[in-house]
Amino acid sequence: MGKDPILGTAPIFRSLAKGEWGRAPFFASFVAFCAGAATVLAFAPAGLYPLAPFSFAVLVHLWIHASPRESFWTGFAFGLGLFGAGASWVYVSLSQFGGMPAPVAAIATLGFCALLALFTGAAGWLQARVPAGDIARACLLIPASWTLFEWLRSWVLTGFPWLSAGYAATGWPTQGYAPVAGVFGASLVTLVLAGMVWITARNREGRAFAMVSFVVLVAAGEALRHVEWTQPRGAPVPVALLQGNIAQDLKFLPERYARTLETYAMLAEETRAKLIVLPETAIPRFYDRVDPDYIARLDGAARANDGDLLLGVPFRAGPQEFYNSVLSLGVSGRQLYHKAHLVPFGEFVPPGFGWVMRMLEIPLSDFSRGAPEQPPLSVAGQHIAVSVCYEDAFGEEVARRLPQATLLVNVSNVAWFGDSLAPSQHLQIARLRAIETGRMHLAATNTGVTAAIDRDGRVLARLPQFAEGRLEIAAQGYVGATPFVRVGDSPVVFLSVFVLLIAVGVALRRRGSR
Repeated sequence: MGKDPILGTAPIFRSLAKGEWGRAPFFASFVAFCAGAATVLAFAPAGLYPLAPFSFAVLVHLWIHASPRESFWTGFAFGLGLFGAGASWVYVSLSQFGGMPAPVAAIATLGFCALLALFTGAAGWLQARVPAGDIARACLLIPASWTLFEWLRSWVLTGFPWLSAGYAATGWPTQGYAPVAGVFGASLVTLVLAGMVWITARNREGRAFAMVSFVVLVAAGEALRHVEWTQPRGAPVPVALLQGNIAQDLKFLPERYARTLETYAMLAEETRAKLIVLPETAIPRFYDRVDPDYIARLDGAARANDGDLLLGVPFRAGPQEFYNSVLSLGVSGRQLYHKAHLVPFGEFVPPGFGWVMRMLEIPLSDFSRGAPEQPPLSVAGQHIAVSVCYEDAFGEEVARRLPQATLLVNVSNVAWFGDSLAPSQHLQIARLRAIETGRMHLAATNTGVTAAIDRDGRVLARLPQFAEGRLEIAAQGYVGATPFVRVGDSPVVFLSVFVLLIAVGVALRRRGSR
């Protein structure tokens, strides 16, 4: 019989005919890109976490027998799909609100996503460099390599931990691992589940083991969800979270300034809450340039309730020393928190990149860093760990102010990202911070999502996006410490490195015994 005129002449079709769709190089990269983009549905706002183990199982299949070079490129393609779809809001920020020309913004966004995809590509390269059997690679090496590079992505070049796999677990049984091992622990478990999915589908010998282990891991996570790691402290505190809904393109207009101030003053004066929280840079002017009578008005609103108010305001400490700050007013006295983890290009200019900032129209884009170790603010009878905007994406940094802190408060201005995925993703990150620390998390934002999150990650109440409003909630303070608060990310990082080193050792020993 002669060769099939199509399948016999094209390697890609021969691979597809044999069910080896992950072995054709270009097609494999296309599949990886699509799987990465599909994984975004596992995160907020869709929140379809069960999709994650299956989409990552596609990546496991592509990596299981691939060379280091092939694994790098399929990993890169997966990351490009994941970040290209999941972090598309970067384009909105640069183009719509940053004033960058649309073509340049598109190229910059693509370059940013490609930079992030280097980490997923490197994870593929590393696991492929270590000899191992299929089951060990799927359930140990790939999860360890992915988690290690996910952790590296959280601090290299100041870090960008957005879309870490563990965030998708929020609201599902595997979130139970977060108070024990943090978001990267949840990521490790997610990738292990993905390996088990692949084994169930492709490996007859390990199928029973994989199915049982999958159920055990999920059940253990569900059991951990019901462990109360922290205990209530005192009575709940009445809190009001203010959402001024000031559009980003209007926020810094001089003619809008008075109206902005009046909006927040009225929202503050209409509540009887003991703690009033305003968003990041609610006052779009340096504190020393704000009318003292207005500050006195906000202070009076807090004192009228025998309470306190947290105000997001830029703070000038010297001629070249500017901070993105939160100031407390009210009966507990003036206290300050200065944002410590700044956003590159948005809040500070990396050396040698001044030319980029000349293309952007971002007010207040060169802040100073606050001290990394700042005590909680003592207001309204609570000790509050304050974070500003995407600072709460760094779980270990938030945990440093615990167990002293009894509440978490984040103030943000995600109006920079418009009607995109970013606000929902940020809320999901905040939910996991609450789970990791065993603390309520209160989020006050300019345009949404303003929300109150319980210590188990449940959203107790929230305001609709792009609407002016005030969220009234009774916030319960907690004391005690989860395992994650005590040890941070170190155990998961060490475990990932240990797994890789053990695999290398086993491979070398086998090679030496031949």
